[in-house]
Amino acid sequence: MTTPSSTTTTPARFLLVGDSHAGPIGRAAKAAGLPFVGGPIGSGRDFNADFFDVRDDRLVFRDAEVDKLYRGFLADLGVDDIGQLTVPLVSTFGLSAHFFATTENWHVYRTGDGGFPAGFLSSRLFDDIVCAMARDALVFYRHAVDLGLRVLAVMPPQRVPGMADPAVFMAAQETVRRALVERGVEIVDLRARVTDATGRQRAALCEPDDPIHGNLAFGRLIVADLLARGL
Repeated sequence: MTTPSSTTTTPARFLLVGDSHAGPIGRAAKAAGLPFVGGPIGSGRDFNADFFDVRDDRLVFRDAEVDKLYRGFLADLGVDDIGQLTVPLVSTFGLSAHFFATTENWHVYRTGDGGFPAGFLSSRLFDDIVCAMARDALVFYRHAVDLGLRVLAVMPPQRVPGMADPAVFMAAQETVRRALVERGVEIVDLRARVTDATGRQRAALCEPDDPIHGNLAFGRLIVADLLARGL
């Protein structure tokens, strides 16, 4: 995981708050000299449910160390809460789809041949299950949008570790994407540009000796997309 960072010699262009998938984004922005504040503040599994509260109109992370990092980012930007931000918020929360796709979690929904019933992965039931898993990530984004912020969520690297079901991974990330769009979040979606014919992330954009993350080159593509959006 990349150490959270701040580049504030010139005004920051955005606040980056996310899980380890935010690491390549931060590294690429730093390498490009793009001023920003933030970085990864924990593991993807920590930012799906029960990870924050709103107390006295202020967003507070329940984990003390995570909240300390977050408060440091806000201090760098000269604000006390995200509602005071004057720059966009970029996040990867709720998009570590391999956690949703853990194979053993879906055994109960399979038929006798080991597959899923026809249409299950595009069903309302499936969407409801995934949205329940990602419930507080979705609330986090809605809270930020309701505060009037420009909010962007970054789709994950298209890498499926051995503990996850590839079909569930692909369907789950799409469920979360749709839910975020419905909540007014902009989606940074590079899937068409970074995958091969199988739908998996091209090797040139994968972190070596790592089954999950994208590399610096992948981060550069995300940063280029952010710049194209005016960040």
